[in-house]
Amino acid sequence: MASIDSAAARRSRTFVDRSGPSVRNAKALAGTRSAFFSLFIAAALVFAIELIVRQSLAETVAYFIDPMRPAWTTIAVFFLVLLAVDALFGREHKAALLVVPLAILPAFISEQKQVFLSDPLYPTDFLFGRQIMELMPVLVKDRPWTAVAVVVGLIAMIATIGLLLRYAWRNFPKLTRRERLVRVGFALPLLVAFWHIMDYNQFSWIRDRLRVIPIMWDQTENYRHNGFALAFAINLPMASVSAPAGYMADAIDRIPVKPLPAGTTHRGKPDVIVVMSESFWDPTRLPNVKFSSDPMPTVRQMQVGNVFSPEFGGMTANVEFEALTGFSNAFLPYGSIPYQQYIRNPIPSLATFFRSEGYVARAIHPFQGWFWNRNAVYKAFGFDAFRSEENLPAMQKRGIFASDESLTKEIIRQADAMEDPFFFFTVTLQGHGPYEPNRYAKNTIKVEGNLPEGDRQVLATYAQGIKEADDSLKMLMDWAKKRDRETIIVLFGDHLPPLNTVYTNTGYMNDVTASRKGSKEQMKAQHETPLVVWSNKTGPKKNIGTISPAFLSYQILKQAGYEHPYYTGFLGKVYDQYRVVDRYMVVRKNGKDVAEWSRQPKVPASLRDYRFLQHDIMFGKRYSTERFFKSHAELFPAGS
Repeated sequence: MASIDSAAARRSRTFVDRSGPSVRNAKALAGTRSAFFSLFIAAALVFAIELIVRQSLAETVAYFIDPMRPAWTTIAVFFLVLLAVDALFGREHKAALLVVPLAILPAFISEQKQVFLSDPLYPTDFLFGRQIMELMPVLVKDRPWTAVAVVVGLIAMIATIGLLLRYAWRNFPKLTRRERLVRVGFALPLLVAFWHIMDYNQFSWIRDRLRVIPIMWDQTENYRHNGFALAFAINLPMASVSAPAGYMADAIDRIPVKPLPAGTTHRGKPDVIVVMSESFWDPTRLPNVKFSSDPMPTVRQMQVGNVFSPEFGGMTANVEFEALTGFSNAFLPYGSIPYQQYIRNPIPSLATFFRSEGYVARAIHPFQGWFWNRNAVYKAFGFDAFRSEENLPAMQKRGIFASDESLTKEIIRQADAMEDPFFFFTVTLQGHGPYEPNRYAKNTIKVEGNLPEGDRQVLATYAQGIKEADDSLKMLMDWAKKRDRETIIVLFGDHLPPLNTVYTNTGYMNDVTASRKGSKEQMKAQHETPLVVWSNKTGPKKNIGTISPAFLSYQILKQAGYEHPYYTGFLGKVYDQYRVVDRYMVVRKNGKDVAEWSRQPKVPASLRDYRFLQHDIMFGKRYSTERFFKSHAELFPAGS
């Protein structure tokens, strides 16, 4: 009996010994299958993201099969993320239930953003999510069925994710402690290493081998080449602006300061009203259409040039930033929004200069003060007060926005109450898109031409808004003509309107949004807006031509008879050489353009110093404050 028991024990030990490797092999095989399935999920996810963003199966496939583009690098990154999150949850493939919708949603938002604007989704866009929510009624009115589909889709997605997470917790295979540690030990170091090489300010041999190429100067190409996920990740560090090479105290000290003449004005203190008119543009530029009458006769008669807007269809705050500060978006990371990211401390502006001259400096905008962070920004710019929707009298609406006529009457009312000279900076609202049909009960300007009916109605709505903006300018000028004190009125458009298929169906542009770079003629057509600089004593200023918004401060102070070490001195020297300073192109005084100027081996000294001064004030040690911005230094003493 004992021998039988002994034999059975030996057979049992033999069975266990032989089954050990078999069990380990089975577990290894199961782990391999699980890893390959995670890899499949990552590949399917990247394909879905690119298909949503690109809206083209052919372009999506091309992205995957092109060995010079990082499609498989992106898949690898998502694969590592899935492994790490699975380890965190302790269940196989549970990560997919969260990672997939969180990755798909930004891709969908990016595609929708490009319908209205020319740019894809940037990380900084989430800084002004509240703005998007406030404008949601307008967007919903323009595309109601899309809005319904989005809401239904979000509700269905949230409910589905909740049910799937519950199901996964009960049914997905559990990971052992060892399996979780292996996944974390494999995925986390690689993800950290990959994040480390993604800084676009530093060259990385490994990143280059992975075909990830940060193309910060051309975000359209950046997203096309790298794909949505990697391009979005590359843009994450844009909130940190590195100092330009050579920036130091000595470099700032070597920039000469133009001595001011005795006395800063030659004819008293004129009142100054600057009107940045929302989406104001000349629709008669469109080919193959005719209007029953000129929608902007006053502006056409008084126009002295054009503003070369750095934006298209939106991003008003970036144009406003240039116009008020004399600084340029060309020196900031592409896709950045200074109002949201960089204005955290007092910054010199036209408001600080005028206040130093005894003026009341006031900003006026008939929308909510938090929009584009204007409450904080205007305070940092030195304005005495900001009159916004919260503290303005109720205004007549045209559509859902305050009318230009009502706003102009309010400007006149506030001006008539002033005893001291004043500087008003006003941003209108009526011209904001989208330009839904029948916004106005009656359009007084008819549109003729071979256009689809929807486009015709959109264009008629837009033209009516331009007419009313033009009428409001005439009202303001007629009031100013009766004043004894000199009154200077400046009006310009912030960017071209988002007219969507009107551009393509008239043949004005090849796409529904403007190009970010191209020939000078192409860029002027897609970025020029009308400019009026007028005085009730001297009439329109002599021909200015096409200028960047950053040079408006120079034009305004010159028209008012003032001199300033930065706005007329330094900027005047830059203006003597360049009329447009854009990221991709500068236009010289003689009209010659220089493309990709910032990528040349040697940047011209005036542009180099321009960038030095801007960086010094916005991000640096402010070595230049006393020499170039004395009025600002007096208004905001160091440490205040």
